[in-house]
Amino acid sequence: MTPRAELGRDLGLWGAVVTGLGSIVGTGVFVSIAVAFGLFGREVLFAVPLAAVVATFNGLSSAQLAAAHPVSGGTYEYGHRFLGPWWGFTAGWLFLIAKTASASTAALGFAGYLGVLFELEDSFRLGIAVGSSVLVTALILSGIRRTAIVNSILVAITLGSLTTFVAAGLLDPVFTGTRLVLEGGSGVSDLLAATAFLFVAYTGYGRIATLGEEVRDPAVTIPRAVMITLATSAVLYTCVAITVWTASDPLAGIPGAAAPLAMLVRAPWAHIVEIGAVVAMLGVLLNLILGLSRVWLAMGRRRDMPSALGHISAGGSPTIAVILTGTVVAAVALVGDVRATWSFSAFAVLLYYAITNAAALRLGADQRRFPRWTSWAGLASCAFLSFWVDPLTWVIGAGLILLGLAGRFARSLLNSDGDS
Repeated sequence: MTPRAELGRDLGLWGAVVTGLGSIVGTGVFVSIAVAFGLFGREVLFAVPLAAVVATFNGLSSAQLAAAHPVSGGTYEYGHRFLGPWWGFTAGWLFLIAKTASASTAALGFAGYLGVLFELEDSFRLGIAVGSSVLVTALILSGIRRTAIVNSILVAITLGSLTTFVAAGLLDPVFTGTRLVLEGGSGVSDLLAATAFLFVAYTGYGRIATLGEEVRDPAVTIPRAVMITLATSAVLYTCVAITVWTASDPLAGIPGAAAPLAMLVRAPWAHIVEIGAVVAMLGVLLNLILGLSRVWLAMGRRRDMPSALGHISAGGSPTIAVILTGTVVAAVALVGDVRATWSFSAFAVLLYYAITNAAALRLGADQRRFPRWTSWAGLASCAFLSFWVDPLTWVIGAGLILLGLAGRFARSLLNSDGDS
């Protein structure tokens, strides 16, 4: 029997942290926070840290699972190993749904901020979103080491831009008026809806777990990288939320906008935001396509998807999986509405991490690194928050889940017929 081709372990702690930050610091901070203010009002100030707490529970579960079972695929693999094949498939399918929507949001955000920066016509933005997906796909095909170098540069520029934005907001009247008018906040219901909406903004740490096969000393590196990534992003998001709250311009029209943060500030600060956002969106898109391709790879290896997706080329890249990922992300970006793509991602990712926590509860005492109650807290919070997602999103999402399960059932029948 021919040994299965493996991915090289080329990422250390810094590379893993950069991968996580590159997935988190982008769409979440440049799009979702401002959009959430427009949708839910002042409750966003409390939803940002609350979502961070929920993400921490999930991060602890992801970290100990990845340390115990360091292979590509994330919760798809953990579900298979600890819960059973159908749960594993459901997790993988949810990940593909959630993060394809997130990646498309990043592509639209990139196009939106680039369009604002260079004053491009709206008619060009869908083309730019599709083109950015193609560009990032080509970069990933060149190899994980080159991708990691580019990622480090993008993250450094992004953090510099956001630090400047926050500092300017505290020291200088950068905004277009005197105080933000917050409408729409109505207490607990908006707080929970905003938390569900913003939770997905923290879940880029999951890219670290999906790259478990490419991280050096995963049992040590992955838990540390997840915690560093979550702590850094929580502080950054809180600072940005407070800074946005001090703005004056009502957020009318922002919920569906692709470049909302830039709409709040005047020149020259707006250009700093726009440049940082363009770079950040590209980084998020890169990391999401990278993580998605590894889940397609894992599902192809187990024949839950066509086996060709499990092929690793001579250069060490899952070429077919990467190309498919880039193509699907570009297609979904044609939806053209960041609010729709982000809301859909929130629904799927909450269910995905519910399965993550359920798998973590099956870890043996010798594999457990954190108290068992943290996994119960993560499972309960994800399941509860999923009911605060828009009802239409629930209906469409449930339909897609059933479609995926039906497809797997059909494939299992075909495979059994082929074996007989």
